[in-house]
Amino acid sequence: MISSMIRPSGNCGVKIMSKTEIRDAYGKALVRLALSNPDVVVVDVDVSKPIRSAEFEKVAPERHFNFGIAEGNMMGVAAGLALSGKIPFANSFAIFAAGRGYEQIRNSIASPHLNVKIVGSHAGFSPRIDGASHQCLEDIALMRVLPGMTVIQPCDERETIQAIQAAAEFKGPVYIRLSRSRVEDVYDDDYRFELGKAVVLHEGESAVVMFASGTMVQRSLQAVELLKRKGIDPTVINVHTIKPLDQETVLRFAEKASLIVTLEEHSVIGGLGGAIAELLAAHCPRKQLFIGVHDQFGETGTVEQLFEKHGLTAEKIAESIEKATL
Repeated sequence: MISSMIRPSGNCGVKIMSKTEIRDAYGKALVRLALSNPDVVVVDVDVSKPIRSAEFEKVAPERHFNFGIAEGNMMGVAAGLALSGKIPFANSFAIFAAGRGYEQIRNSIASPHLNVKIVGSHAGFSPRIDGASHQCLEDIALMRVLPGMTVIQPCDERETIQAIQAAAEFKGPVYIRLSRSRVEDVYDDDYRFELGKAVVLHEGESAVVMFASGTMVQRSLQAVELLKRKGIDPTVINVHTIKPLDQETVLRFAEKASLIVTLEEHSVIGGLGGAIAELLAAHCPRKQLFIGVHDQFGETGTVEQLFEKHGLTAEKIAESIEKATL
C-alpha cells in the first residue's frame, strides 16, 4: 500500500496518504486566484464542469468566458486577453487543447511569447472508456518543442495548487498537464513548489536513478518498495517541470548512476524520457530505460488495465528495472 512507503530523504515535505482527483485541486487553485488576482481570467470550451474550472465561475462569473467547442478560437481570444494585460487560463482536455488549438498556440501565443496559461486536463489514459480519441499521449512532445513554452506536470493536490499559482506569477506561455485520475498525496503542507526545480523524493543506495512525472511519481515510489526486497534501492526524483528541465539535478545524479530510468504516462517519444536523453547524450551518456507508451495510441479500458498493458504499474516497473540491472 502507498501508506507504507518509504519516507524520502531531505526536507521535501512528503506525506503519502489520502487520494484526490487532480482536477479538483485545479478547481481549488483557480478559486484562490480568482480571490487574490483580479487580472486572472478563465476561458473554456464547454468543459468547465469536468475540468472544474466552473469553480472559478462561481466566484468570478464576470471573468469566466465559454466559447463552445472551439479550441482554436479560445486560444486566439486568450492571446488577445494577454495582450490586454490579463492572465488567461485556457482550458480543455489535453487532446483538444494541444491538438485542435495547436496552430493558434504556436502562432498567436508561443511565437509572440504571450502570458497565456494553457491547461490540458484529462491527459494520458485518464479519460478511460473514451479510448484513443481522448487519451492524449503526445501533448508534452507538442508543447515542449515550442520555443519559450514552459511545460509543467504536477503529481498531487498540493503540487497542483502551488504549480497553478507559480504559473500565474510567471511571465510567459505555460502548458500545464493534468490527469483526471484520483492520485495519492505525495506532499504535506511543508512542501514548496519551485518552477524548474526537480524534487528528490528518495535518495537510494543503488546506482539506479528514476526520473518520474505526474501520476508516475506515486507508482515510482511504490516500485521502490518492491525493488528494495530484491536488493535494489533506486533514487526517485519528481520532474514536475519538464521544460525548462532541471539540468543541474539531472546531471548531478546521472554522474553517479549506472542506469537512468524515466517514467511517464505519455509516449516515450518526445516526452520526459526524450528530454532527459537529449541532455545525457550531450553531457553524460548513460544507459537509459524508457518506461512509458511505446509508439502506440490509447484504447478503451480502465486506467489500471491500460497501465498494466503498457508496463506502468509498480509491479511492472520493478520487473523492468530488475531486468535492466542484471
